[in-house]
Amino acid sequence: MTEKLIKNIEHSAPFKLLDLVAYEPGKVASLTLAQKPGVGLTILAFAEGEGVSTHAAPGDAMAYIMDGEAEITIDETRYRLKAGEGIVMPAGIPHAVQSITSFKMLLTVVKNS
Repeated sequence: MTEKLIKNIEHSAPFKLLDLVAYEPGKVASLTLAQKPGVGLTILAFAEGEGVSTHAAPGDAMAYIMDGEAEITIDETRYRLKAGEGIVMPAGIPHAVQSITSFKMLLTVVKNS
């Protein structure tokens, strides 16, 4: 049997990304789907009022909003994103994430391994 590169979901079975992580009051819930030297794939569910403070990542981070509304700040510029929208936070550039409403996002981070 070969190593499963995507984990925490059943392979060869349909699923809904929105259903993989539930909102938890006062928390940011997450489910890691892949974490390898060059790529990370995580689903996050932010309760209203929750966020991630300013930081920089070693790779490009693409956030795709699946539900709700978020404010993502990249290098002091604020972007308001709704379900169905995404943005790339470039490697090494400070960014932060804040919920406007409860929201879920798919986060893909790609970096040199």
